[in-house]
Amino acid sequence: MKLVTTSEMREVDRTAIERYGIPGPVLMENAGRGAAEAILTTKPELTYGQKVAIFSGPGNNGGDGFVIARWLAERGVLVAVYLLTSPEKLKGDALTNYKIITHLNIPVIAVSSDQEWARYQDKAASENVLFIDAIFGTGLKGEVRGVMATVINWLNGLKKPVWSVDIPSGLDADTGQPLGTAVRADFTITFGLPKIGQIVSPGPEFTGSLKIIDIGIPAKAVEENKIRRELLGQDICPGWILPRPPDSHKGTYGHVLVIAGSPGKTGAAILTCLGALRSGAGLVTSGLPKSLNPIFETKVTEAMSEPLPETIDGTLSTAAYDRIMELIENKEVLAIGPGLSLHPETQSLIRRLVVEADIPMVIDADAVRAIKGYLHILKESINIRILTPHPGEMGRLVGKKTWEIQKNRLSIAEALSKEYGVYTVLKGASTLIAAPNGETAVNSTGGPALASAGMGDVLTGMIAGFLAQGYNPFRAACLGVFCHGLAGDRLSGQKKTSGILATEVAQAVPGILATLRTPRDSTHGQSDNHHL
Repeated sequence: MKLVTTSEMREVDRTAIERYGIPGPVLMENAGRGAAEAILTTKPELTYGQKVAIFSGPGNNGGDGFVIARWLAERGVLVAVYLLTSPEKLKGDALTNYKIITHLNIPVIAVSSDQEWARYQDKAASENVLFIDAIFGTGLKGEVRGVMATVINWLNGLKKPVWSVDIPSGLDADTGQPLGTAVRADFTITFGLPKIGQIVSPGPEFTGSLKIIDIGIPAKAVEENKIRRELLGQDICPGWILPRPPDSHKGTYGHVLVIAGSPGKTGAAILTCLGALRSGAGLVTSGLPKSLNPIFETKVTEAMSEPLPETIDGTLSTAAYDRIMELIENKEVLAIGPGLSLHPETQSLIRRLVVEADIPMVIDADAVRAIKGYLHILKESINIRILTPHPGEMGRLVGKKTWEIQKNRLSIAEALSKEYGVYTVLKGASTLIAAPNGETAVNSTGGPALASAGMGDVLTGMIAGFLAQGYNPFRAACLGVFCHGLAGDRLSGQKKTSGILATEVAQAVPGILATLRTPRDSTHGQSDNHHL
């Protein structure tokens, strides 16, 4: 599903209205009616004369609230509208729908100051069973002030359900950041397409459960606007899974070389290899410091290993370079970084490989740290590079604090990919995948159950495994992130909200792929295009 900014949604609306002749009032009617139906589907008991308060602002979001009020009233709900502006300030479609509900004698209480609101708040809290936020829409840019801020903070203090219309009032639709204050909704009903700010952190904390309502915008209106961001979900990723023909063999699905591990971190190499194997790679070889090889071989039966020259501290030395270059000659992808250490000699080796290894490369953990201060080498690289930093690593890469990264995750990831020609997987809540051509995806799976050691190593291996099988870099990264998160979600669904191990996530991946694989995989036909 496409994921839009405020300006992109505005252009889609404009295209629907001007090019395809769908009037604005029709879109507002569809939005309000769809929202009312969504509310009543979830809360059918409202139709038995229960009371609902709707808070409407001065713009079209307030107009949507008026339409919702009318449809709820038609179904027997006792509705009161609190208009947080003067009626004289309403215009356009919002004004039209305001006039309709006044003609229908739906109660409208105009509230323009904190003092006026103080007269109503106790009664509103005690009488109503549900509250609908239609104060501000996606166009809000400045900080929320005045009676609107007061009402938003009051709503957040209630112990009753709050539904937001299109977006929680006060939430930046492009960044997911609150503009001073924002409604913390239990449910948000959004129109047409999901907004970036509802998906990227911390937006989901305010959005609650997201319901997307079709308001009649033609698919062509979306297509013509060439929106390049996707929300990774069950509507997209299953169609990307390639079939595995009955006459295939291990060589069909590629060979991954993993360069990982150092004393005390042999597990990083093991987990990366497991991720590659469980995602479907045909062959995996681990190159690691020679002193660690006996440990590795007792832990991973299915992966091959290559003992490499090491420093006096047991980390990979620059003397390993020539052998690694030989090893990559018959491999499809190199995964590098997990547990490699910050030893200066090892870091120097990593930087040389990043530039000179003519093979697609997934760069994680200590390999990401190795290019801090050396970002220019990414432009010198001679093949595909996928970076998988967490917010702290991203901050060190681009010279920003972690909180600055978290506040502008999308723009920073996209800028890094565009400037250096790399694919960026910015990990965290709603992991982002950015491509150098401007394509971006935001993941919808995963959660706090994945917050434990080794999860990133498994993800690195999975992305490398998908690359080895012939997926293009963007889809390989997207599928790795999506399936990794979904595996965590499935395990969480088994009442394991914490204590999930990275090995368990890796073990769950084949089952995830089995559920996502399309029906065509059961046929004897070949894929139309193996390199998607």
